[in-house]
Amino acid sequence: MYGFTSFALVAAYLSSPLVGAFSHPSSELVERQAAGPWLASQGAAGQGTVPSNPGYKVFRNVKDYGAVGDGQTDDSAAINKAIQDGSRCGPGCNSTTVTPALVFFPSGTYLVKNPIIQWYYTQLVGDAASIPTIKADSSIKAMGVIDSDPYDNNGNSFWVNQNNFYRQVRNFKIDLTSAPDGLAGIHWQVAQATSLQNIEFNMRDKSSKQIGIFMDNGSGGFMADLTFNGGQYGAFFGNQQFTTRNLKFSNCDTAIFMNWNWLWTLKNIQVDATCGVAVNMSVGGPTAQTVGSVLLQDSKISSPIGVVTAYDKAAKASNGTLILDNVDFTGCGKAVENTDDGSGAANLAGGSVVASWVQGSTYTSAEPARTASNGQAQTQGTLNSASKPKSLLKNSIYAEQSKRQYESGFTVVSVKSSGAKGDGVTDDTAALQAVLDAATPNQVVYFPHGNYLLKSTLKITKSVNIVGEVWPILMADGASFNDQSNPKVVIQVGDENSSSINVQMSDLVISTNGPAQGAILMEWNTKGDGTPGANGLWDVHWRIGGYTGSNLQSDKCSRADAGQPQTVSQSCFGAFLLFHMTENSSAYLENVWWWVADHELDNKDGNQLNIYNGRGVLIEAADGPTWLYGTASEHSQLYNYAFNKASNIYVGAMQTETAYMQGGANGPLADVAFKPTTKYADPTFSECKTSDLTCKMTWGLRITDSSNVLVYGAGLYSFFNNYDQKCLISGGGSDNCQTNMVYIDDCSSDVVLYGLSTKAAVNMVVINDEPAVFGANNPSTFCETVAVVEAA
Repeated sequence: MYGFTSFALVAAYLSSPLVGAFSHPSSELVERQAAGPWLASQGAAGQGTVPSNPGYKVFRNVKDYGAVGDGQTDDSAAINKAIQDGSRCGPGCNSTTVTPALVFFPSGTYLVKNPIIQWYYTQLVGDAASIPTIKADSSIKAMGVIDSDPYDNNGNSFWVNQNNFYRQVRNFKIDLTSAPDGLAGIHWQVAQATSLQNIEFNMRDKSSKQIGIFMDNGSGGFMADLTFNGGQYGAFFGNQQFTTRNLKFSNCDTAIFMNWNWLWTLKNIQVDATCGVAVNMSVGGPTAQTVGSVLLQDSKISSPIGVVTAYDKAAKASNGTLILDNVDFTGCGKAVENTDDGSGAANLAGGSVVASWVQGSTYTSAEPARTASNGQAQTQGTLNSASKPKSLLKNSIYAEQSKRQYESGFTVVSVKSSGAKGDGVTDDTAALQAVLDAATPNQVVYFPHGNYLLKSTLKITKSVNIVGEVWPILMADGASFNDQSNPKVVIQVGDENSSSINVQMSDLVISTNGPAQGAILMEWNTKGDGTPGANGLWDVHWRIGGYTGSNLQSDKCSRADAGQPQTVSQSCFGAFLLFHMTENSSAYLENVWWWVADHELDNKDGNQLNIYNGRGVLIEAADGPTWLYGTASEHSQLYNYAFNKASNIYVGAMQTETAYMQGGANGPLADVAFKPTTKYADPTFSECKTSDLTCKMTWGLRITDSSNVLVYGAGLYSFFNNYDQKCLISGGGSDNCQTNMVYIDDCSSDVVLYGLSTKAAVNMVVINDEPAVFGANNPSTFCETVAVVEAA
């Protein structure tokens, strides 16, 4: 992940000691006081293992480590002991995948006098059926009650924020009502494969300067189903890109303070009349804004002031881009207030439902939206609302479905009960197939942590609910899927005879064991029963290489020096295609990260890696509908996302990065390792001249022969030419690491991109082989940003 220094406000916290947070783990455990729900009562068949770390304990119940949960006893040492047990990845460890932990909190009230430090690759999970409370004591000295990335006394964070992967916190009430002023509920400085879900923050009144979530840095990310009561700020946000959904605010001085970003999608935000301001994105004023773009959608704002901005329509820079889409301001006095002139005047009055309103650069394929020059306009006002297919909607907004936690009414079947080993060596295909074939819709098929090797296609032909324990790995055996000329599916979801099954998967990792250049890692063929969100993936991530057990690590695949010739070795090939939605399919995808490792996670060298993966995400669902909330696809060779012959697609923020080794005189061309083929909607690169050394590079997004594609937030980045960053000249739109980033052909219709941010692409958007949107015209804080691109 690319590093970036934020505009973080952390100095006030750095003097807060982390007292008691790092006591030495003890092996002396107390007897469990009570049996928890199914998650806590799986027995031997439900115990996860780490193949490279035998005897390691994946699941931990905090009561096994001495936590009482009576609201009187200080439980902070016991909770931190549960997190740290087993020589895990704490201070001084950049990352590791071999010490995962699911730390479970039964119902109760856990008083803490010291912060809970969430170590790398940790899920903190409360009882979903009876939500536990974490109550901060009046004596606590910390940045946050829960801290995902603390600072030491020299101001250095424990983990690199943009590489702070694999974390979850869900099912908690966090009580700050007795805590000191200025405390945050959660310090959440994170990157991809992270989530917050089903959390309530209770703070004192607005004068307390308390914060629900404090986020100063990172490269995320996703969160949903959060409630904020009281405090100065409900959420203080700063991150490269993020998707937030279903957030409710009451009695906050400011519901959301947007400190900095490249792009942020706010979906279904509810701010009541007891708050002062809904969203403040005016940091830096009109001449030095730190916010790239904000998209506010399907929301209800009843605070006196809706959105505070510092947008300057006369400025060339596109900082402070704002898109409003279906926002109810009927109870709001000023929908948008601009601080530019100091008058506090409303740029947009409240009192109505706003269907579509933007401030920023706008483009159409035929003619400009507001001016007659270059197809570009600086707009601050109402635009015609995009046509929204009914199949994407539920209750008049884009459909939403949170990750299910199966609190009641389900029986649980562990795959280990049918003989699956999860040791990364045994072929588990037959054992897993037996479990899936016998599964019923009222069961949860549970994958304890482990590495489940697949040597032949695993077929899902019945409705099933699949849940993993801290991201167990389903891995394709490279030797069985290594023929690029004859690609084969590894995990097949539905087929021609089971196209209406409902399949839900959560908390898994999909990967390869060694090079698997003929592997289509997942093929999605089912449409489900037609209910929005009944069919899909939640917190499921792809990881190609860079970790123990992948056989694609730094000992084989480390890069050469920047600018030097890079070896294209078949021993460092990834998969053929990561994810394919076929013609008759439909799916709801939320917080899914398709990642080809750019750096080592487990070997101590932490080297950058050259792993050549063919394609990222191919969506060919003819009618859909398809929802993508908070997804990212990074470092494939030919494309990261391709929508081909697809219709009715909603995107709630997407993120990509071009493969780092590409570009420049010695960088491998995108079509060297994997030859383009029309069967998988590959680009031909026919537009590329031999002299253009930055043309044959990963397309961030390709849209071909598709319709009704609605993208609400996209961050598509190119940071290198063969690991050299001279192409990042000086910002301001003049960067030129890559020639083209987004392609839309003339067979596509009703395609609208809202809040498009690219980095270092000369042509942000190419329409029908002609450059249409130029990076140089749209400089923003760090990226180049456009409010709206409409393609007929």
